[in-house]
Amino acid sequence: MDVSIQFKKGVLELCVLVLIHRKDQYGYELAQSVSRHIEVAEGALYPLLRRLVNEGYCTTYLQESSEGPPRKYYKLTEYGEIYMDSMIKEWRAFVSNVTNLIEEGQ
Repeated sequence: MDVSIQFKKGVLELCVLVLIHRKDQYGYELAQSVSRHIEVAEGALYPLLRRLVNEGYCTTYLQESSEGPPRKYYKLTEYGEIYMDSMIKEWRAFVSNVTNLIEEGQ
């Protein structure tokens, strides 16, 4: 089993929230943004986006595109920003604790 796959699954939600917080994005654009940092299958992204919308962390809106049909953009809600901030705090504490554990034994 590839451990990095499990790492990616665990952190994908946080990455998506941070990227949408920086700038409203449509699905393909978001997949490209995430892929610049971690390799992820598009198939994993769209179910996550649907869940974030269903749970009230994101909203969507359509915007016309000069390159085809209108695009569905994702925007963080106020509730989503609060959730993202709490995830960032948890992530930083988690990384710090794991780093401390690794360095203790060296």
